Amino acid sequence: MKRHGKSSKQVRTRKKSAGRSAAKAERARSGHSGATGKKKERVKIGIVAIQGDFAAHAAMLQGLGAETVEVRTVKDLEGCDGIVLPGGESTTQLQFLQEEGLSDAIRTFSRQGGAVFGTCAGAILLATEVRNPAQESLGLLDMTVLRNGYGRQLASDVFFEPSTLKKDPLEMVFIRGPIIEDLGKDIAVLARHDGKPALVEKGNVLAATFHPELTDDPTVHEHFLQMAAKGAAKAATAR
Repeated sequence: MKRHGKSSKQVRTRKKSAGRSAAKAERARSGHSGATGKKKERVKIGIVAIQGDFAAHAAMLQGLGAETVEVRTVKDLEGCDGIVLPGGESTTQLQFLQEEGLSDAIRTFSRQGGAVFGTCAGAILLATEVRNPAQESLGLLDMTVLRNGYGRQLASDVFFEPSTLKKDPLEMVFIRGPIIEDLGKDIAVLARHDGKPALVEKGNVLAATFHPELTDDPTVHEHFLQMAAKGAAKAATAR
């Protein structure tokens, strides 16, 4: 485990850099449509846009060639192949999702094969059990999560850990991150931090206790897009 401590200012600078890199990559893709000149149909990802750095998620996904849309109502989910639940304050987010009918809509979306990705507070929302303190959740992943498991630190901590997604270590930015204390059956652990699962998945649901959108590394988002594309292809075949 390799650790790098960064201030909040440094993380914000890193975030701007990631956004610029993603935008540059997207412009390059837009200028090269292939020999046939036909526009390739893109995966469409909805990002819950009420708290957290949803713009950084959008920049990363757009840089990988995806179409993104901000989600604040059930109607915003229409036509999406995947949805991102970003960081923020999980109780506030859950209240909003419930008031707007999005909590039930996201559960239905997941049951129908849509890909769901939660980061930090989003991971808390995906859990079946939340502690410290206890709260309701969407219950899409059979796991127990401890809120603010790494403490209520003001500064951000950055680590580089091994993962199953790439040969090189995966960069992880933690900001008051939760800890996954327990996992249910058949949930795959893609990366760990300090011995605890930090990136997990089962079927079409992915959860990270860190913030991959605040790095220059697109590995996790690229994996999520592959999940969304696979679900979209399966749905198209079933029609």
